[in-house]
Amino acid sequence: MALVTAAVPGLAQFGSSSEGETFLKAIEDGDNSKAIPLLEDPGLRVVNYRGFKGDTALHIATRKRELDWVGYLLKKGADPNIGDNKGDTPLIVAASIGFEEAADYMIRLGAKVDTTNRRGETALIVAVQQRQPRVMELLLKAGANPDKADHSAGYSARDYAKRDTRNPGLLKLIDTVKSTKKPVAGPKLN
Repeated sequence: MALVTAAVPGLAQFGSSSEGETFLKAIEDGDNSKAIPLLEDPGLRVVNYRGFKGDTALHIATRKRELDWVGYLLKKGADPNIGDNKGDTPLIVAASIGFEEAADYMIRLGAKVDTTNRRGETALIVAVQQRQPRVMELLLKAGANPDKADHSAGYSARDYAKRDTRNPGLLKLIDTVKSTKKPVAGPKLN
């Protein structure tokens, strides 16, 4: 294996697909005795390995609502901005299932709140669609844009909230919760 990884740039850095798939399967199966040694091996960089199904370990841990794993993976360098096959980031996954604690960890450790999936949906749009007010509040405080429209319907989080007549509290959140994110000093590049 040493000859192969030395001859193929990047392979040693990210681990082979078999090691990556073994790692993801261990996360999925809850087999910590297999997952932790693969994650701790400095020669393998499986933390952000994106499997054949499109998921990273952070996607899997988030879907399983395993807060300890979410925190551990983030501290080991898991990127909360990597999309799966549908473009859903772990933050979008957390928003869709109302996993507030994971969303909070991800935001504090660098998740971009306005990243979109392939349909152009942000985590805030998904949180509105799934009626997740506590996640909505976190996202809004982190600076999520309630007026960024998706590609599929052309609606923003604010538009979806207006259309949900059974839950007027969602629109009220969008109208009242303000960002606590501090502006970046220096010129703004767009």
